[in-house]
Amino acid sequence: MTGSAYEPTQNFCKHILGKMNITTTWFDPLIGAGISDLIRPNTQIIVLESPGSITMEVQDIPAIVQAVRVTKPAIVIMLDNTWSAGVLLKALDLGVDISIQAGTKYIIGHSDGMIGTAVANTRCWDQLREQSYLMGQMVDADTAYMASRGLRTLGIRLQQHEENGLCIARWLTQRPEVAIVNHPALPSCKGHEVFMRDFSGASGLFSFVLKQRLSDTQLAYYLNNFEYFSIAYSWGGFESLILANQPEELSAIRPAGGIDFTGTLIRLHIGLENSDDLINDLSDGFVRIAQSSDIN
Repeated sequence: MTGSAYEPTQNFCKHILGKMNITTTWFDPLIGAGISDLIRPNTQIIVLESPGSITMEVQDIPAIVQAVRVTKPAIVIMLDNTWSAGVLLKALDLGVDISIQAGTKYIIGHSDGMIGTAVANTRCWDQLREQSYLMGQMVDADTAYMASRGLRTLGIRLQQHEENGLCIARWLTQRPEVAIVNHPALPSCKGHEVFMRDFSGASGLFSFVLKQRLSDTQLAYYLNNFEYFSIAYSWGGFESLILANQPEELSAIRPAGGIDFTGTLIRLHIGLENSDDLINDLSDGFVRIAQSSDIN
C-alpha cells in the first residue's frame, strides 16, 4: 500500500484487514521500480494512489507495473484514481488491473450523492463482478440517476476545474507566504515529469505549504473567514473547499516515512467559481495571517 494513501484507506488496512490476519507493507509513493524489493511470497495486492492524498506525489505507475509483473505476475494492482475522475489517467492502459474512485466527487459533481466505482481489465473482471454481487454492493436508483447526470457534464467541468486550479496554483507560487505548491502540473510537485507523461490534464485538487507553522488561533482566524472557500473534506463538486494540516498531523499518516516541510499545509479544491473571486478570497486570507502574526 502506498504510504500516501487516503487516511481512511490506511485505517481499513490497519483496523479491518488487520483483524483478518492480512498484513500491509507501506511503500514510498516515489519508489518506482524499487517496489520489487518489497514483494514477498505472500504478497497478493498492490494499491496505488496517484497523485497521493494531500501531498500530491505522482507515482510512476508504468515502472511499478513492470517491476511487479517481472517479480510476481499474479499480483493484482489496484489504483485509487479519484483525482483524475477516471478520465485524465487511463489506468487500465498503463497495466493497472482495477481502477477505483469515489464517484461521490467528480462524477456526481454537485456534492449531493455517494457512490463508488470500480472498473477492471479482463483478468480481474469476473472476480470483481462476482465479489461485488456476493457482498451486496449496489447503488440506489436516485444516486444512479445523479451519477448519470454528472457524467453528462464531467468533461466540461474538469476543463474548468483545471483552468481555475492552474490559474490559482501559479498565482500561489508568486506569494511570499508560500514555500511550495504541490500541483502535479507544476515542476515543484514531486513526480511532475511522470504527470506530464501519463496524465491528459489536471483536476481542481492540490495543496500548498506555508513558510510558517500557524498556531491554532491563527489557523482558525485564517480558515473561518473565507467568502468562497468552505471547510469540508469531500471535494470534487462545483464549490471551492479548503482544509489545513499541521506537519505533525501529516507525519502521523505517512507510514512509509516522514515529511520534508515544517510549515502548515493548506489543501484546496478549486471549484467552478470565477477565478478572480477565488484569488481575492485567498489574498484576504494572507492578509489575515499577517494581521495575526503576533498571536501565539
